Amino acid sequence: MNNNYKLILGDVFEGLKDLQDDSCDLCIVDPPYGASTTKNWVYGADNKIKGFGGDWKLTSEAWDLLSQNDSFLSTYKWLKELKRIIKPTGSIWIHSTYHNSGFVNVCCQLLGLEIINEIAWYKRNSFPNLSGRRLTASHETILWVHKGGEKNRKYTFNYEETKSFSAPYDMLKEPGKQMRTVWDIPNNKSKDEMQFGSHPTQKPIRVAERILLISGTPNGTLLVPFAGSGTEMVAGLNYGMNVIGFEIDSEYYNLAKKRLENVVTNKANTLF
Repeated sequence: MNNNYKLILGDVFEGLKDLQDDSCDLCIVDPPYGASTTKNWVYGADNKIKGFGGDWKLTSEAWDLLSQNDSFLSTYKWLKELKRIIKPTGSIWIHSTYHNSGFVNVCCQLLGLEIINEIAWYKRNSFPNLSGRRLTASHETILWVHKGGEKNRKYTFNYEETKSFSAPYDMLKEPGKQMRTVWDIPNNKSKDEMQFGSHPTQKPIRVAERILLISGTPNGTLLVPFAGSGTEMVAGLNYGMNVIGFEIDSEYYNLAKKRLENVVTNKANTLF
């Protein structure tokens, strides 16, 4: 851990094995969505099922299909590790879209992880659909999850902070009112967020800051399995948490490291 953060260049599935049980207070996961999968499934005439109107013999093939799907398998694998690593008082926040949200939900249920809330992040300035063949995608889903079970419902919820919170950009949140499960957060990033470069799926830091407002633990440990450009790690440092992150791509590892070092330098300068 260097200056309250540890960024590791390498495979997250190998790295998570080294983390101890119940060692992290919060986890924010922005995984690959699987939107560009090259998997092709072929079903022959022998697999028809009467009354279903198709060629899928679902009763015997459903699990086999899932067990061969890379997105499902990887989701199950990292969620299983996170259940072990996150404290009973902690939370796991998971970004998703329609490409992977079903897998995430099913894997949570298989592992006994309880979904506290499903958040719809509304992006009013989302990119338009250029083909004109479908509706413009204007939201993403974020799941707030904890370890599950009656005895484990000890997760951190900074209720009063969320109730008093307000932001000029969010037309749905009024100070003194409970926070809703729809967040109106524009998708644009500031110059500071982009000064060292960008990531194709980079989230605005305001999303991570809101998650920390809800579930953050000052001086606790935040885990970011897929660091990308480092946005969630930067937000964690600014909040006052120790941060651990993994990134397999050296280009984005270097980008995230520059952003993290910038935060550390700025904090040091404010002490003098």
